[in-house]
Amino acid sequence: MQLPSRYSPGPMQQRLTPGTALLLTVPPLLWAGNAVVGRLVREMVSPMTLNFVRWLLAFVLLLPIAAAVLRRGSPLWAHWKRFAILGLLGNGCYNAFQYLALQTSTPINVTLVGSSMPLWMLATGTLFFGARVKSRDLAGAALSMLGVLLVLSRGRWSELLALRLVPGDLYMMLATIAWAFYSWMLARTHEPAAVRQDWSAFLMAQLVFGAAWSGAFAAGEWALGDAYIGGGWLLAAALAFIVIGPAIVAYRCWGAGVQRAGPQVAGFFTNLTPLFAALMSAAFLKETPHWYHGVAFVLIVGGIWVSSRR
Repeated sequence: MQLPSRYSPGPMQQRLTPGTALLLTVPPLLWAGNAVVGRLVREMVSPMTLNFVRWLLAFVLLLPIAAAVLRRGSPLWAHWKRFAILGLLGNGCYNAFQYLALQTSTPINVTLVGSSMPLWMLATGTLFFGARVKSRDLAGAALSMLGVLLVLSRGRWSELLALRLVPGDLYMMLATIAWAFYSWMLARTHEPAAVRQDWSAFLMAQLVFGAAWSGAFAAGEWALGDAYIGGGWLLAAALAFIVIGPAIVAYRCWGAGVQRAGPQVAGFFTNLTPLFAALMSAAFLKETPHWYHGVAFVLIVGGIWVSSRR
């Protein structure tokens, strides 16, 4: 892929090393758990409130090590518009739409819609960021999508006919589009190295605005009378997981991976999410893995390899 001059890629852009592959594999694993947990606690806390509490707690956890980025004179404020948009797309829209989708849609449907990420990455890059799509990108997308469909069909293609779209699937589509824009913006370097090279400062710069956006969405939810939140150890454990794992660790790994490999290659790794979700379901339900899990893994990894060839 040839990038426009305004893209300003780093020295590792579009190179998929084992370390970069690991960085891009961790987020799908944690996001698969996030979908399962979000569905599990949907009757305990409303979606916008859950998203706001998630990012508020993440903000508090990062504050001791990233407080300097909030001080007057910090490089953050010179680029506050960029971070405000990143916070809106990544922390506000994507997660809010996903939790909203899980109110009416199942994790399997959500991951199915989310598996269209590589296609949205290609379309967004072509239409808005001047990227060129090559045949290997389309071939990689086809292989990865085939692997995803194999998992969702459990090796029987007739199972796909039983899937029914609900309003939640539309919300997940909007979430996927928001994430595609977020990932492309991540790969465009504008902020000073002091912020970009410090992962906690870079995430905090997004969180300060993302928490504000999430708070505004939650306030609207409470104003409409649709908000609720309970208590108990199950909700506390769920919040601990989504704050530390999908919120902090996944965002840190995804940001670093996108900077190294580029958003088009990174987008293919999101197709690992439904595979991990299927494996987690098998583990929780004491079911043994099936042959199609292994075949799907080969197809998804093959799509990643094809799309990242130089």
